Amino acid sequence: MALTPDSDSAIDRYRALLDVSESISLNRDLPALFEDLAQRLRGVVHFDYLNLVLHVPDRNTMRLRVLTSTQPTDSSFWETPVDETPSGLVWQTQQPLVIDDIDREIRYPNVMQMLKGHGMRSCCVLPLTTAQRPLGAMGLGAATPSAFDRADLEFLAQVARQVAVAVENVLNYEAAQCYQGELARERDRLQVVLDVTNAMVANLDLRELFRAVSGLLRRLIRHEYASLVVVDPAKGHLRLEALDFPGGDNQIHEAQSASPDDSPAAGAMRTRQPLLWNRRDAEHFPSEIVRRLLAAGLQSAVCIPLLRGDRALGTLNVASMRDEAFAPHDVELLTQIGNELAIAVENALAFRQIEELKDKLAEEKLYLEDEIRTEYDFEEIVGDAQSLKRVLRAVETVAPTDSTVLIQGESGTGKELIARAIHNLSGRRQRTFVKVNCAAIPTGLIESELFGHEKGAFTGAISQKIGRFELADKGTLFLDEIGDIPLELQPKLLRVLQEREFERLGSVRTVKVDIRLVTATNRDLGQMIANREFREDLFYRLNVFPITLPPLRERHEDIPQLVRYFTQKYARRMNRRIETIPSEAMEALSNWNWPGNVRELENFIERAVILTRGSALHVPLAELRNGADAPASAVSAPLTTLEEAEREHILRALRECNWVVGGPSGAAARLGLKRTTLQSRIVKLGIGGRQKNIVQPSAAR
Repeated sequence: MALTPDSDSAIDRYRALLDVSESISLNRDLPALFEDLAQRLRGVVHFDYLNLVLHVPDRNTMRLRVLTSTQPTDSSFWETPVDETPSGLVWQTQQPLVIDDIDREIRYPNVMQMLKGHGMRSCCVLPLTTAQRPLGAMGLGAATPSAFDRADLEFLAQVARQVAVAVENVLNYEAAQCYQGELARERDRLQVVLDVTNAMVANLDLRELFRAVSGLLRRLIRHEYASLVVVDPAKGHLRLEALDFPGGDNQIHEAQSASPDDSPAAGAMRTRQPLLWNRRDAEHFPSEIVRRLLAAGLQSAVCIPLLRGDRALGTLNVASMRDEAFAPHDVELLTQIGNELAIAVENALAFRQIEELKDKLAEEKLYLEDEIRTEYDFEEIVGDAQSLKRVLRAVETVAPTDSTVLIQGESGTGKELIARAIHNLSGRRQRTFVKVNCAAIPTGLIESELFGHEKGAFTGAISQKIGRFELADKGTLFLDEIGDIPLELQPKLLRVLQEREFERLGSVRTVKVDIRLVTATNRDLGQMIANREFREDLFYRLNVFPITLPPLRERHEDIPQLVRYFTQKYARRMNRRIETIPSEAMEALSNWNWPGNVRELENFIERAVILTRGSALHVPLAELRNGADAPASAVSAPLTTLEEAEREHILRALRECNWVVGGPSGAAARLGLKRTTLQSRIVKLGIGGRQKNIVQPSAAR
């Protein structure tokens, strides 16, 4: 029974209205609001059922949004035409409706059946209307007939007016949230399009570009498979150019091809429209790739044609393990991405064609160079001796590889020329050739020189320095005098050779490099290993392909050719015309043992050109009297005779230089040797120990 409208009940209803206002202020969620209203109103009005029905303008229907009942219910949200529900009548007439006995109501059989299913016997429906629009209706039901009297309707009408404002606020909030969501999705889509454009600018390789694009798409569109199909103009087939199928069937791989008529991609290109397909559609395509995709478990896919003008370059394909996985807005985004990707594909295909033409021209150039090149044309490497030819054949063999080369030989035999020849004949010829003389760098600075350092790594490191290893990245690094590398630095060098990575001094960041290493030495590394001056494991890493250069005394037949080459070289440089070389001078030059090898010969010829005043080369034979007086057979004399001749030659140079070894006027410069090489020979020949008046090497600096 409803409460009588006495003064106490009026006060209760005023309080209830205040409670309704409080509930409205506390709840922004419609189900929570109506649950709270039901609890607050039950003390004033007797009811067992409370619902909210809203009008849907797009479809002109009434839709149940909220249902609160004291009885258990499994009723789902329903939606019905306006004319088939009491809520529709109330919404249209804006008048409350009371049904005292549901069993007698015949106008709305479906709704009445639902109410009876909840145990209701009577109900009332009130319009929810604001100043802006009619929203719908609020309905109450009771398990007893005639549960709502006139006083209840007046009170509930006041409640409905407040609830209408609250419902509109919630609907406006939901609409704002929906708009914000749409704006966020649009922002994300535009960001993806921008990121795709940036990726296209940074990548000309189609496979790298596609992997970047697929990763960007995963941010907005869930998919398990993506591929790029491109038309092969040579064969007229469709080629699977790029693939992103993590954990997929390994039978699907890049470079597979399909007929232009038996795949969904071909259909999209033919219609120039996006093509959505599922497993049922795919069974009509005989393509082997499609068959394997279905076997891998893919349920739905979309093919986006890549169009440039009147050409269809290929398709962007995205697939999922879920059925009907792609909504219209996904297809719209993929189409926008496809328009951008089509530009990148066109550019990449053009770039690939240019690269192929470039490679073809390069191959033709190399072929023509090989045709006109003599058998052993190695720039400034002059000579026809068999021992030298063996070295050059070894250079031609190892140069195309990336193997480490160790060049051994006496000072002045041309180790750097051989290293440059290896670089120039390798695939790295277009990149940098970096040379480091390990003997010329102070021990404390060699690590910084090789590996670089960060600012502040040590006293005097006022800025960052890039090391020689980084400078030689993708090129060739030549370490001359490798035997002079300090023992404490050798493990770091070994690591670079093994791992191709290192850290600069003062840095924890690992730098990776791709270099070809060529080393050279005139020292006996085997003896250094025995003396614990050189690491054995490092030697094995360096000694992958050893090349030993013959000294000039073992290729005397090359001396005349070298003399003529150096004579013309320095004559042109000094703008002099030298036409002949006296035969006695050539014979003396050929018979000399040249302990400084080709470098000593070159320096001697340069000095001769300087002294020449006419057209015949003036050779200072007085400097070669020991060699000129010796018979030609002395060339094949025992090793002791050669050592003795070398010893006498060094002694003579020391006497003429007042026993000074280093410096521009020292014996080393006169002999065309490095200071360290001459000191080594002095010790080896026992010059300091046999002659008391000879300055020791350490004092000859």
